[in-house]
Amino acid sequence: MDSAALGVGGHLDHAPDPHPGELIDRDLATRDLDADDFDPPDFDDPDFDPADLDPGYFDPPELHPRPVTALPGHGAVAPVGPPGSPSGTARPDSAAAGSAATGSGAAGSAAAGTSAAGGAATGSGAPPGTATGGLTQRLRSMLPWPAVNDPLGTLIRAHRSVHAGGDQALLRRAYAIAEQMHRGQMRKSGEPYITHPLAVAEILAGLGMDTVTLVAALLHDTVEDTSYTLPALERDFGPAVTLLVDGVTKFDKMFYGDAAEAETLRKMILAAGRDVRVLVIKLADRLHNMRTLDARSPASRSRIACATRDVLVPLCDRLGIQALKRELEDCVLHALHPNGYALIADYVEHRQGWSSYLDRVIDEVTGALREVRVDAEVVPRPRHLYSIWKDTVAGSYAEPHDLPRIVIVVDGPETDCYAALGAVHGRWRPIPGRFKDFMASPKNNLYRSLHTTVLGPDKHVLEVLIRTVAMHRAAEYGIVANFRHPPHGSRAGAAGPELTELSWLRQVLDWESAATDPSQFLASLRCDLSESQIIVFTSTGRPVLLPADATPVDLAYTLAADIGDRCIGAKLNSRLVPLSSTLVDGDRVEIITRPGQRDEFDFDDKAPAAGPSKEWLAFVKTPHARLYISRWFADQDRPHLTIANKVRVGRLAIGLALRHNGRGLASDLPLVKLAGELGFPDLETLLVAVADHRLPAADVVDRLIASVDHTPR
Repeated sequence: MDSAALGVGGHLDHAPDPHPGELIDRDLATRDLDADDFDPPDFDDPDFDPADLDPGYFDPPELHPRPVTALPGHGAVAPVGPPGSPSGTARPDSAAAGSAATGSGAAGSAAAGTSAAGGAATGSGAPPGTATGGLTQRLRSMLPWPAVNDPLGTLIRAHRSVHAGGDQALLRRAYAIAEQMHRGQMRKSGEPYITHPLAVAEILAGLGMDTVTLVAALLHDTVEDTSYTLPALERDFGPAVTLLVDGVTKFDKMFYGDAAEAETLRKMILAAGRDVRVLVIKLADRLHNMRTLDARSPASRSRIACATRDVLVPLCDRLGIQALKRELEDCVLHALHPNGYALIADYVEHRQGWSSYLDRVIDEVTGALREVRVDAEVVPRPRHLYSIWKDTVAGSYAEPHDLPRIVIVVDGPETDCYAALGAVHGRWRPIPGRFKDFMASPKNNLYRSLHTTVLGPDKHVLEVLIRTVAMHRAAEYGIVANFRHPPHGSRAGAAGPELTELSWLRQVLDWESAATDPSQFLASLRCDLSESQIIVFTSTGRPVLLPADATPVDLAYTLAADIGDRCIGAKLNSRLVPLSSTLVDGDRVEIITRPGQRDEFDFDDKAPAAGPSKEWLAFVKTPHARLYISRWFADQDRPHLTIANKVRVGRLAIGLALRHNGRGLASDLPLVKLAGELGFPDLETLLVAVADHRLPAADVVDRLIASVDHTPR
């Protein structure tokens, strides 16, 4: 994804307010600058010729500030020239960022050795008493050209274009530590490793993430790949950054072996339950790795691309971040099906009359909306390469094919969306069965919109999406929209949406603990993230999201484990059906747990559950249903220990704990005495309590050692 698609770029209208005691001319940044100074040529144009440019084009325009009278006690504000000019040779901003260079610890040493991050002066400093530091720093952040030798220039401008109050000093300090920790490490491509966390942070800045997320992105590989530790990270940047970095830190393959990938995903999901930004950082991290995948071996490319397709792309879809999902899928297509990627790219580039047809459609729709007094913007909504490939080439079509598509972004209440829908249907005939109302029934990734398909001009099939401005933001950025456009009354950089807004994540957390085997967890997660889903309704009208081809048993366990264990039958649209029946979108299902019930939740929780049938494992689709059924039979089939066996297990546990402490027992007398002190009637009862884990063996041994060591001789 290019930076423009993510909203990366500097803006002159987001300059922060000056600090007390500093003076700034508000017209300073644009004074004596022509419009052409801010209108760069299209360098990607094949007809572009650098010889056509003015010889001085690449010289940054000079700034001519008016003389400003300093406040009492402050020196005169020195003129500021462009980077590299005589007046700009001294880097006044080093006074702020350079303070880290004189500090102690990793941050200080890193800043001292990194001119870009630490902001060390390259020449003689400004005279004492001048107030040029903050002024120059803010002017440089507003300029359309990057600061000389400043690797954070793009990142800071992108961040402050969305969050004008972003903490630039904190980002520079994080970069300084990351650069020092990764110094000497190289990527497979031969680039310095620091380019990777910096690129990840830039992707997140383009999405509009807060400062804490960008700091964590800069540091996300330090704990995993360097000597930097979590305690040091928490000391330097606080618990919020530490949680995010720890959440994306992978487990060591040397220790966990083949289970490392699954355990890392499990850890990441659990951390996301506390802060969903963990998943956002992981997705940005994978996007940059996919962009640079050509540097890996063919086997690594295939393995990484398949893992991205099977887990991370569905995760991105569940979070609703289409801005990342589109490029991730295109990268997967390029890695796994390079010929298909080239075919679709050539088709998109050379399709005839596409732009002119869309222009005609937009003009007609705009006129129709004007007639019904709906204020809206109508723009093309092209599909990305992977989407075209999946629906045509992968679907056994001989040639790629795509339908023209537009989106109507309504600047008004939600009711105007339905008015716009009426205007479109009034102009062109809708195609039956192609209308979907995701406004009334939103998807589980926060997506809301109206979808319709009509016979447009010249009887060509045309797809139309209709949504409000807020819905359009959510459709593009999903959960990230809460950080890019914080809701009224909440502060930017807060932990984000409540877990209740992500029902799928809450369900994963519910069944995660039941998956004791790492491979079982990973397989269940992949199943749960399947893109094809349906919505069914309970007897009380409650909508429930299920995977395609789900059964009444899946619905029962989705409602509650107790309902699943007590399920004895089901009614589908008021008709009694087998529990193996396949559900379809819109079905009304009643789960029967006992005769004469009022609804699914009307069961006797004091009565023993009938229990599932092993036959259910052959047709259930949801991972939590499969896990709960398997766990039920594991508990039923587990051999029950006799009292004699428990006594042996308890004695063995105490013996192992004593050996761990370098001790042993010559007789049972100390244990018999201890059993009485702890309130047990005899030694066997104490040993049974240890075997049942009601009394830890370590606690028994600690009491034994204390009693023996303090017994007078």
